[in-house]
Amino acid sequence: MKPYLVGITGGSGSGKTTFIHALLKLMPAGSVSLLSQDNYYKSIEKQTQDENRIENFDIPSSLDLEKFHHDVLQLRDGKSLEIVEYTFNSADAVAQTFHIPPSPIVLLEGIYALHDPVLNELIDLKVFIDAEEHHRRNRRIQRDAVERGYDQDDVEYRLSRHHQPAFEQYILPHRAKADIVIPNNHNFEKGLAMLSLYLQSKIGEQPQ
Repeated sequence: MKPYLVGITGGSGSGKTTFIHALLKLMPAGSVSLLSQDNYYKSIEKQTQDENRIENFDIPSSLDLEKFHHDVLQLRDGKSLEIVEYTFNSADAVAQTFHIPPSPIVLLEGIYALHDPVLNELIDLKVFIDAEEHHRRNRRIQRDAVERGYDQDDVEYRLSRHHQPAFEQYILPHRAKADIVIPNNHNFEKGLAMLSLYLQSKIGEQPQ
């Protein structure tokens, strides 16, 4: 039986990664595989530059969406994947290789997880993690400036010139089309409980 595909999107800084890690802890072992678009960014020399020659990692062309689509089909067809970690251009980072097995439920996560209309037709459940702009902004500053060591002026520039325009043009429209919208301004506990119970019920529907 083909896996149940769940697309999870939302703006950068909406808390998708934190939400998914919490969701995985509530699901039975071996029941869920995660395919994250974070590992599908193109190399920096292939990124589109803005008028100030700054690479824009927030637009759809920053990702290899064709490869992402291909790999989703592999998982859907019961095949395993070997994914090399994208290290966000950190010279000191050593990339890991992730083994992703097929599972009854496959989570497809990323800011453009719902961008491909052809792939969208295959996704069984569309989830939008929603957060107000100031929450997304503060979380991204924390992640990029603190956790990834990016220069704070660079982070602020990308937030205003790249992130927010891309969010409004490409990502926000998916909220109206989502099956489930989970607010995450302060916490997502109710939405998490609801989604985890629903996905556990989908596992129970599949033949053993």
